[in-house]
Amino acid sequence: MIRAGIGGWNFEPWRGVFFPKGTSKAKELAYASRQLSTIEVNGTFYSTFKPPTFKKWHDETPDGFVFSLKANRFATNRKVLGDAKPSIDRFLESGVSELKAKLGPILWQFMHTKKFDPADFEAFLALLPKSIDGIPLRHAVEPRHESFKTKEFVELARKHGAAIVFADSAKYPAIADATADFVYCRLQETQEKIETGYSPAAIKDWAVAAKAWESGGTPKGMTLLAKAPAKKKRDVFVYFIAGAKLRNPAAAVAFLKAI
Repeated sequence: MIRAGIGGWNFEPWRGVFFPKGTSKAKELAYASRQLSTIEVNGTFYSTFKPPTFKKWHDETPDGFVFSLKANRFATNRKVLGDAKPSIDRFLESGVSELKAKLGPILWQFMHTKKFDPADFEAFLALLPKSIDGIPLRHAVEPRHESFKTKEFVELARKHGAAIVFADSAKYPAIADATADFVYCRLQETQEKIETGYSPAAIKDWAVAAKAWESGGTPKGMTLLAKAPAKKKRDVFVYFIAGAKLRNPAAAVAFLKAI
């Protein structure tokens, strides 16, 4: 399955552009979740939410919709990642399981200054649980330093079943290797002068790339750092995020029409 969405849903410039005029702030999640198939929640990176909030999100969205949650920064913005267990547990035990089947991947994002330390990064990956309250967990890791662009990192992520975030960004490294049973893609180069953020041709190209990942292959033109595993179908999560934020909903909607 290929899903596509945006980051968050409360953004004033989307009112009257993505959200129909007159849509109340309280109804924005309900509307967005019926136009898109997933949303990445950024607020969980900065703040600790409580179980009733996750339950409310669950109840306001349709069956089949999923949230990806950006893990709290205290788990990833640290010198020694192997010491992150208390922060990891605090985040995962904050009530995320109230999302039930709507709990999608957990995104673990690292500072752009964080360099690859194989032993410490493996210690971190070993801390990530496979489930919470009986709900299977999928983990995506997003390094943003060029030192991670190595075969060793790819093989480490694959060993622990964590997906490496693919970033379409001028700032961060792009690693195309699939290392889990799903692919997590963050497209960050939308442009405000283009109504759909990316040109129609680029939207089509990303749809083709997503289908290649879904089928177990590698998108044409992308170079792998390690040997590709045996071909197996995967779920694909595509988020139009950052860049020209105003255009991200239109980009996601156009992408969903293209797949």
